[in-house]
Amino acid sequence: MSRYADFYRQSIDEPEAFWAEQARLIDWETPAAQVLDASKPPFTRWFVGGRTNLCHNAVDRHLAARGDQPALVFVSTETGVERNYSFRELHDEVQRTAASLIALGVGRGDRVLVYMPMIPEAAFAMLACARIGAIHCVVFGGFASGSLASRIEDATPKLIVSADAGSRGGKVLAYKPLLDEAIRLSAHKPDAVLLVDRGLAPMALTEGRDHLAAALLAQHRDAEVPCTWLESTEISYTIYTSGTTGRPKGVQRDTGGYAVALAASMKHIFDGRAGETYFSTSDIGWVVGHSYIVYGPLIAGMATIMYEGLPTRGLDRQPDGGIWWRLVEKYKVTVMFSAPTAVRVLKKQDPALLKKYDLSSLRALFLAGEPLDEPTGRWIADGLGVPIIDNYWQTESGWPILTVANGVEPMPSKFGSPGIPMYGYKVKILHEATGEELTGANEKGVVAIEGPTPPGFMQTVWRDDARFVDTYWKSVPGKLVYSTFDWGIRDEDGYYYILGRTDDVINVAGHRLGSREIEESISGHPNVAEVAVVGVADDLKGQVAMAFVVPKDGAALTDAAAALALEGEIMQRVAGDLGALARPARVRFVGALPKTRSGKLLRRAIQAVCERRDPGDLTTMDDPAALQQIRHLLA
Repeated sequence: MSRYADFYRQSIDEPEAFWAEQARLIDWETPAAQVLDASKPPFTRWFVGGRTNLCHNAVDRHLAARGDQPALVFVSTETGVERNYSFRELHDEVQRTAASLIALGVGRGDRVLVYMPMIPEAAFAMLACARIGAIHCVVFGGFASGSLASRIEDATPKLIVSADAGSRGGKVLAYKPLLDEAIRLSAHKPDAVLLVDRGLAPMALTEGRDHLAAALLAQHRDAEVPCTWLESTEISYTIYTSGTTGRPKGVQRDTGGYAVALAASMKHIFDGRAGETYFSTSDIGWVVGHSYIVYGPLIAGMATIMYEGLPTRGLDRQPDGGIWWRLVEKYKVTVMFSAPTAVRVLKKQDPALLKKYDLSSLRALFLAGEPLDEPTGRWIADGLGVPIIDNYWQTESGWPILTVANGVEPMPSKFGSPGIPMYGYKVKILHEATGEELTGANEKGVVAIEGPTPPGFMQTVWRDDARFVDTYWKSVPGKLVYSTFDWGIRDEDGYYYILGRTDDVINVAGHRLGSREIEESISGHPNVAEVAVVGVADDLKGQVAMAFVVPKDGAALTDAAAALALEGEIMQRVAGDLGALARPARVRFVGALPKTRSGKLLRRAIQAVCERRDPGDLTTMDDPAALQQIRHLLA
């Protein structure tokens, strides 16, 4: 048995002993009396009776050994600012922020909603909440007022922390008017609003409610705020799942289990080492930002880069497709975490940029958020000369479900596969109708997880246990298992492949096709840079597949004959790979695909436009013109 196979088997067969060992990776004020309480499935409680603090583990415990080492590196290519904070300086900033929160009436168990751009003050606010036992709820910066209002109503925060504005591609987005309107729309009104003034947009202050952070922080410049030791099972934060419709669904996370899960993942999965530098290009509005910009790297004693801006713009605010590689060289980044979409953007830049900088410090590039297609994976692997490691997880899981654990045992990745189940996760492929486990190679079913779920996994849906059970644990007939709502297969080597959402299935004349399967086929064409496939209602067949392709050669965008020829080649390819039934009804060529700012394709919005429906809230869209182009094509 391989080293990892033995490691994994222990986590499944002896979870208490396994996780008791992992718990030694963090500091505890009081050790746990009970490692695992799974007496009320599907609810799982970890390290019961133990007391710890996320901020202590991320900041305070490093002061003695590496207080003067870099902890937080802030780089904004939007404002041309680059600033470094040592662990000691981060400790001071967090204490000042914590004192400011306390002065505004925030205490243990209170909610603080953070509506911020990617600036250091956002991380200070999160860590300050963790320090004093308040529950933070980070909402993606720039969300529209209606979406923000629904989250304010659900989280019922005592305080909201925000800023005058964010910036994207040089375009300033004023946050304060959006926030004011959201508060007006919300039935719940916060007691106070704490505002960081970046000087990007004017702000009208509401007397008695709004407070400028600079003034309050100045009053607490020398503040000393001790960590509040929390029960392991106390709530650390809530975060709303992206794409939520109707009433928001707040994923609720504990304290001790999350800290242990992150410490373990930094060691076993990311192979991150104290004193090194970690660079995640995500956003704190998403779970990746929580786990692998703020808490995970800091818990591991690493410096973490917090980046505001596009991957194609430099600190001088001029076009620069090598800015990320410049930062890898400058800060000797050893572990980098990004998204396949970002790599596809970089793929359009001069390939010489990958050779321009010294990237010898980099040990691996991790990618998540969208399935990694083989052409993109091979391009970046050849360019960087380091392992490209896909990984699959969800807001609900908090850390990777499927990947490879090179910190335990080096093992190969397979293009197109995020990897194998990580320790603690009992991953199964189940038949959608019967719940039967599919054990054969390449049998397609629903990817599900048997309880008890590992540390770091969601506790429940905020203020709604019934919704947690009904939504996640009752969708597979006859079984109490967590559904990922993703289709998957497992190959003969045990590697999993994600084929798309169960609700992204295209039902053509009674035949079920995964959109991801068709996308994989199309993306293999040498002239395809990106592709999105959606199912569109059809009177005759129920649904038909529609493909939207960004060609590498722009001729298909302007030359009708070139477009027709490329469409024919793509149709032929899909028919050859998957059969004539899977062939899209049409292939449309576009300059860009609509995505969120975190890089996820907005397939449902594309589908809605194709069906002449309202695409819904698009405030997280990176480039609204991309969806408008699809509208024009269909007009």
